[in-house]
Amino acid sequence: MDDEQWFYCLKHGTVEQADGCRAADRLGPYPDRATAGRALEIARERTEAADRADREWAEKGSDRDPDG
Repeated sequence: MDDEQWFYCLKHGTVEQADGCRAADRLGPYPDRATAGRALEIARERTEAADRADREWAEKGSDRDPDG
């Protein structure tokens, strides 16, 4: 089994291993180089999904009884 971790460097726009740039400038870890290369796409997909969930929650409203 491969224990390597891969990261996407936001500063340089490159895929790197653990000994790359500082953590604040990276996304990851990812299990392999190819997945790290898709980091921005993955982040965009996750953000869109969270935004959809937020809209659905706002449209549904809260199930809490305000009178407790």
